[in-house]
Amino acid sequence: MTRIGGLLYGVMCYALFLASFLYAVVFIAGLWGPRTIDRGLPAAPAAAVIIDLALLGVFAVQHSGMARRGFKRWLTRWAPVSIQRSTYVLLSSAALIVIFWQWRSIGTTVWSVHAPWAVWTLYGLYATGWVLVLSGTFVINHFDLFGLRQVWLNLRRRPYTPPQFKERLHYRVIRHPLMLGFIIAFWATPHMTAGHLLFAAVTTGYILLALRLEERDLIADHGDEYRRYKARVPSLLPWPRPRRQPVPHSQHQPSGERS
Repeated sequence: MTRIGGLLYGVMCYALFLASFLYAVVFIAGLWGPRTIDRGLPAAPAAAVIIDLALLGVFAVQHSGMARRGFKRWLTRWAPVSIQRSTYVLLSSAALIVIFWQWRSIGTTVWSVHAPWAVWTLYGLYATGWVLVLSGTFVINHFDLFGLRQVWLNLRRRPYTPPQFKERLHYRVIRHPLMLGFIIAFWATPHMTAGHLLFAAVTTGYILLALRLEERDLIADHGDEYRRYKARVPSLLPWPRPRRQPVPHSQHQPSGERS
């Protein structure tokens, strides 16, 4: 692949990510769009559960499987290292689009909030969750996370170096602000249907499992340095902890950026 071809490939993958990310906001909110979490394809409840679980399972396997170091080593046997991250972004976006396309809605109401102040509070929380996700990507390095930095450096014949992680903003409070943002967005709704509940419960369970896998890799890569960070900074909820020796600036990336 030529350097210009790699750049165009990376830009295409990023554009697909951006489109799928924006549609995810619409899809889960259930307010607009031809296909949403509560306006999916028709199916009997039992069939809908099976199909939706299969869709979420495919996404989980792809999303976490491709993030593991063994898969990355296999991928570099036939694809340039510079497009490795873009390929991950491409396939993650494709798996998400399949969920949008094939989702079966289950319309049974679990809860419904009607008081205007409560409705707007929940929508405010929903927006806050997505803002936390997006802003968190820029704190760690948005363009590296989604593959554009890699193909740009390759175009300019510059070697790739992982972005330095500095413990700042979100990451001073919790280790996984992106994942917390997703969880907030998945649950903050004034009208919870059975289909939405299935989506929220399964994705939350997946996030908790994926964080354990990610932190295992980070500890293997960075040893005591990451253990100190983990001991001092809580995972998802900013519970106060005793003050410990500060973690020095390091090359590690916080969880969420690679899974």
